[in-house]
Amino acid sequence: MTQRLNAHGQPIGQALANWSEPEPPSQEPMEGRFCRLEPLSPERHAAELYAANAQDNDGRSWTYLPYGPFESLDQYRAWLEGMCQGEDPLFFAIIRQSDGKAVGVASYLRILPAYGSVEVGHLHFSEQLKRSPLATEAMFLMMQQAFAQGYRRYEWKCDALNAPSFAAAQRLGFKYEGTFRQAAVYKGRSRDTAWFSIIDAEWPALSEAFKLWLAPDNFDEAGQQRTRLSELTRKALEPHR
Repeated sequence: MTQRLNAHGQPIGQALANWSEPEPPSQEPMEGRFCRLEPLSPERHAAELYAANAQDNDGRSWTYLPYGPFESLDQYRAWLEGMCQGEDPLFFAIIRQSDGKAVGVASYLRILPAYGSVEVGHLHFSEQLKRSPLATEAMFLMMQQAFAQGYRRYEWKCDALNAPSFAAAQRLGFKYEGTFRQAAVYKGRSRDTAWFSIIDAEWPALSEAFKLWLAPDNFDEAGQQRTRLSELTRKALEPHR
């Protein structure tokens, strides 16, 4: 692509003549085959989420979050009431379609419509949700909604030492952009933050990869995947490397 220059001969970015600022992310429920995401309500979801989280006996699922674990349902509900009812972060409960139970939490955050940028975060997946099609579908539904609304950039950030989150981002098709050193302090320790993103030019091919992976014929009679999502997303991103 030929570099654009302004009247001073300085290089400038691609023109976005037809782009317009998107609305804030919708709070309408997102429906999938395996899961549904709905705005998190402490009254409706706290007890189910706390019960699902209790299967993490040693609290390791909270290590890389700046809060938790919670010692009681009342403590957890109070945290939800104080943290999870605003518009940024915008929290959703991940509901299992098979029984209507809340089994995880995700949010949009750092919502910047003027820049066309939004982040996914505050992910807390119970043991019932981890490594399941529900978890992948939940992430797909949130990406799909963000890009459908006109966002250009979809971000994922994690503690650089959080190997499972690092691997999950890459499996889902996010590109690693680098690590911000000493980016935060939480739980009395220093955090280097790894940054990842998906941009709108990559989304059409990635969307098809997710649809192929989530299709019923990608799972055998035992519910095991036939093709790995990482293979599909890697292939989808090849033209953009």
